[in-house]
Amino acid sequence: MNTQTFTVAHSRRDRLVREHIHDPYKTKSKLPEPTVCPVCNAVYRDGRWQWADSWPADSRQTLCQACQRIKDNYPAGVVTLRGKFVMQRKMEILNLAHNLEAEEKAEHPFHRIMKKEELPDSIVLSTTDIHLPRRIGDALHNAYKGELNLAYSEGSCFLRVNWVRDG
Repeated sequence: MNTQTFTVAHSRRDRLVREHIHDPYKTKSKLPEPTVCPVCNAVYRDGRWQWADSWPADSRQTLCQACQRIKDNYPAGVVTLRGKFVMQRKMEILNLAHNLEAEEKAEHPFHRIMKKEELPDSIVLSTTDIHLPRRIGDALHNAYKGELNLAYSEGSCFLRVNWVRDG
């Protein structure tokens, strides 16, 4: 009779789970509900920040992540638009970016353009999240072609989008 002995390794419950991407503005714990941002009036309710028409007068107040980023001037994404085409169609391109922002912000209060900087040869948009710059870059590339480069920072919550079209 053949007998085999198997050793079963027990799973450890004390292991350290590291974040894949570190976002210093992400809330570490749940906030008391409802909590209101005194700057933008976003409301933390049902476990997430959202837009609301009203909230109790005695609600706790704290800055939301987007307003904190704006206050600290610490963007999560930067979109750089370059080239003669950009300068010739500046208003059209900026309207596209602002329309995308309005669409995103309606559902996600943190998806905002925080600053627009117009330089002689480029336009730089800073955003409060990493999803909006990706959407802006993809929309510009799909509508006008050009060259699109995306650079995600490894280990941190930051995206740099570069879009160039000269002709």
